[in-house]
Amino acid sequence: MTRPPLLDVTDLTKHYPLKRGLLGRNAGAVKAVDGVSFTIGDGETVALVGESGCGKSTVARTVMRLIEPTSGSIKLEGRDITRLGKAEMRPFRRQMQIVFQDPFAALNPRMRAGDSIGEILFVHGMRKRRDRDERVAELFQQVGLQPDQIKNFPHQFSGGQRQRVCIARALSVRPKLIIGDEPVSALDVSIQAQVINLLMDLQQQNGVSYLFIAHDLAVVEHISHRVAVMYLGRIVEFADKHTLFADPRHPYTQALLAAVPVPDPTVKRARQVLQGDVPSPIKPPPGCPFHTRCPRVMDRCKVDVPKTRTVADGHTVACHLYETT
Repeated sequence: MTRPPLLDVTDLTKHYPLKRGLLGRNAGAVKAVDGVSFTIGDGETVALVGESGCGKSTVARTVMRLIEPTSGSIKLEGRDITRLGKAEMRPFRRQMQIVFQDPFAALNPRMRAGDSIGEILFVHGMRKRRDRDERVAELFQQVGLQPDQIKNFPHQFSGGQRQRVCIARALSVRPKLIIGDEPVSALDVSIQAQVINLLMDLQQQNGVSYLFIAHDLAVVEHISHRVAVMYLGRIVEFADKHTLFADPRHPYTQALLAAVPVPDPTVKRARQVLQGDVPSPIKPPPGCPFHTRCPRVMDRCKVDVPKTRTVADGHTVACHLYETT
């Protein structure tokens, strides 16, 4: 019997209704996520990339059930958790943890770092103070912090150290999946490299899987196994990182990669400047959502929504350029 993937997301949708007038009449919806599907295997890192506002963070929070999906399904190790209540979700909370973008906002400024982690251990059943203290000390060592920093408050850490505390907190209950919602974008470049390498080392040590959300493609190329490219609430291309960076098919992916700086002044790369702004998710354009900015737009792009098609082994694209019929 084939083992199911660790995480299986199918046709995930999140629409926020818009109300107008004194009676609160329905005036449409913000289509933040509009039919997203992907899987994550054991010990795998799947990166979700795209411009700001494309729905990446909404996907993360919906998968965590921090916000409720409008439709679709979320399965963790084959178990559908989409509609479970708070009590039923509690065992699954241990299996999924999240690391947010801003480590200072994610920590209680009035709690010592060790207590922030110990509180989670207590809530999840570790009642003895001695056991909690030993586990916190072990986690601090694991993420590269000193034991004497356990009693520090968040403001006594640097930005990179605070993010290490958040990573230690996420690891505290030994989850199988950690969602990183742009966990290094608020850090200096040198600190980003340290945190990324830490995450990769922890993956090798613990076998944890990541859903890594980012807009920095250089970081994504370093840490991920597979990459999903999002535009206006939809995944437009999905492939392993080597294939995606070597042979991007969707015009939007090509434009994103063309904008990545090359650390070699002798290398010349043709720039692809996208015209216009990202359309509003309140009223997305008909047909392909990218057609208003696409340099290769065709007439049918303005009418028909492209279907997701497989163009190579494990490489899918939602674009009319690759339709055979």
